[in-house]
Amino acid sequence: MTSSSSPSWSERFVVRDGVRLSCRDWGRPGDRGEQGDRSEHGGFGGDVLLLHGLAGHAGEWDETARLLRDSGHRVVALDQRGHGGSDRNPSDGDVSRAAYVADVVAVIEQLGLDRPVLIGQSLGGSTALLTAAAHPELPRALVLVEAGPDGAKPGVQEQICSWLRAWPVPFPSRAAAVAYLGGGTDAVGEGWAGGLEERADGLWPRFDPEVMVRSLDENATRAFWDEWTALTCPTLVVLGQGEHGGIIGAEEYAEMVRRQPALHGTSLPGTGHDVHLEQPGVLHRLILDFFADGGSACARAGGTGAA
Repeated sequence: MTSSSSPSWSERFVVRDGVRLSCRDWGRPGDRGEQGDRSEHGGFGGDVLLLHGLAGHAGEWDETARLLRDSGHRVVALDQRGHGGSDRNPSDGDVSRAAYVADVVAVIEQLGLDRPVLIGQSLGGSTALLTAAAHPELPRALVLVEAGPDGAKPGVQEQICSWLRAWPVPFPSRAAAVAYLGGGTDAVGEGWAGGLEERADGLWPRFDPEVMVRSLDENATRAFWDEWTALTCPTLVVLGQGEHGGIIGAEEYAEMVRRQPALHGTSLPGTGHDVHLEQPGVLHRLILDFFADGGSACARAGGTGAA
C-alpha cells in the first residue's frame, strides 16, 4: 500500500507476521524528475535504509534522507515497530532484538532494496549492527551513528522509563515541545517534536513508554561483541563529541577497533547523541566520502579526528 504523504517522500507499508511497519520511501532523483549529483554516487552507491533510535521516528532522518536521495541514492527510512506510524503495540507482543532485525529483513525484501547500506542511530544502530551480523549477505555497508556493541548497563531501563514518563504531555504547542525535548538545541527539539501526534488537547508521543522499555531488555542484560566481531561489511562509526558527549566511551571504542581493525571512525566536536539532527550536512558528507572509497577519506580508527 502506498499513499502520498509529502512532495518529497511516499509512505509505504510492510506487513510481517501481522505487524504493520510504516516507511518513508524517498525514492531516487530519477523517480521524480529531479537531477541529483551523480558525481557523488561513487563507491558503494545504491540503496540506503535509515533506522532511528529508541522513542524516535523515521522523520528524524528527513534532512539526511533528502541529501542522500539528491546525491543519487534510493533512500527508505523505517518507523521501527512500536514507533511512529508503525504498530504502536505489536500484535505479537515481540519487541526483541530479533524482531527488530526480522523487520529490517522484511522491509529490504518487500520494498526491493538491493543490498542497502544500513545507517542507524542509537538503538537503530544496534538493529543495523545485528542485521549485518545475522545476514551478512544483505547489507553493502554499515554506518553506526552513536551506536556500538556494548550493553549490560544496570539501571538503563529504569533511567529511560523515568525520562519518558517525565515528559509533560500533552505539550500545549510545538514550541513548548521543541523547548523541552531539545534541551536548548532547536535542531534536536524540532527533530523530536516532529514525531509527536496532534490531538484535541495537545501533542502526544507516538509510542508507549512500556513498549520502549521492553525494547531494551536485551541491551540491558548483555553486550553484542560476538555480533560485532562477526561483521564482514565495511563499517563507519560516527560519534558525538560535545559538552554532553555521546554514549560510546573510550574503552568501548578501543575494543571496537581491536576487534575490527579496518573500522573507520570519526567524532564530531560540538555534538551529542543526536548527531544526525545537530549536523545532518556534515554527517551526509562523511557518509558520501565513506561510500566513495570505502572510508579512506574518513579518519581511520585511531587516526586524526577518530573517536
